[in-house]
Amino acid sequence: MVIESYAQRLLNPFRGAMHTLRYESAEAVTVDGVHWDIYVTNTAVIPASGRARLGQISEIRYGTWSQSEGLRRGRLYPSEDFRRMEAVGTILFEQLTRVHQQVPFAFKDQFELWLLDNATQPLALLESALDENALRFDLAIDWRAGIAARERFQSPNMATLHPNATPNAGDYLTSYINARAGRPAAAQWFQRESNGCGTGLGGINLAGGLEGRTLSSAAFPPLFLATTGHDAPHQKLIEDFQAWQAPLLLLLPFDTDTRRTLEQQARRQATLVDQQHRLYPASVDATFIPAARVEAVLRRSQQPPAQKQDDALAPFYIELNQDSEN
Repeated sequence: MVIESYAQRLLNPFRGAMHTLRYESAEAVTVDGVHWDIYVTNTAVIPASGRARLGQISEIRYGTWSQSEGLRRGRLYPSEDFRRMEAVGTILFEQLTRVHQQVPFAFKDQFELWLLDNATQPLALLESALDENALRFDLAIDWRAGIAARERFQSPNMATLHPNATPNAGDYLTSYINARAGRPAAAQWFQRESNGCGTGLGGINLAGGLEGRTLSSAAFPPLFLATTGHDAPHQKLIEDFQAWQAPLLLLLPFDTDTRRTLEQQARRQATLVDQQHRLYPASVDATFIPAARVEAVLRRSQQPPAQKQDDALAPFYIELNQDSEN
């Protein structure tokens, strides 16, 4: 019995990580390390047309599970298809109850789609994939700061960039990054190696001669947006945005100095740290997570009920469908 476990980034914008436990056609996924959704696909009925035949089931939601609340089963179907799928889901569920505390899993999405700048260098990370067969070439290649940034991201540098009228910082950053892309905008898939280097693959609107190139690790911005080549106010705006993303960026493996900086920046968003800390691979400051969790409890106790419910939704829940930006 082969059980796979891995993590993949949720991107454009970066809004967290999906951790997956997989057995055959069944997957258990979590974005917080606590609540798991279990799905089973009936791969036997949809390989050619992409659609299940009439009366057949293509996918079921086996259920949701957390250690504190137990298993809540999905809808039951009186069919042979369902019984076969349920058997696979049950095997995965039993394994989940044994290994769920082993999160975070290692990231497996080594294929990355980067928006390129005028010099055909990586400017902004748009998408990732688990293997070469999953690469897509029909994606929109505009970078997005995201809905959460539009609603909550602020930067004092906006007053410098627009002294007479201060536009929304998230919308402004979105426009600025896309304006820095080449014309026409182009994106390229890279296969990243363990040393950080990347081999160029195919792309979208990609100029000739770029496939097969190798870029060093220094060519790929570690926080997904290039911070060089900008004037001082725009560079600071990007750095402010990355600081605002710190509670989510901590989900990723970083060197000690970068992680220390992100932990200091993330202290301003204790509620999000509290939601995500179970998936942090490490912590530099031993007091960081306990202090954030205590502050999160205090903040929730001081909020009216309606606001408590809203704040419980992290950005990646709101933006699971990235096409809603358009």
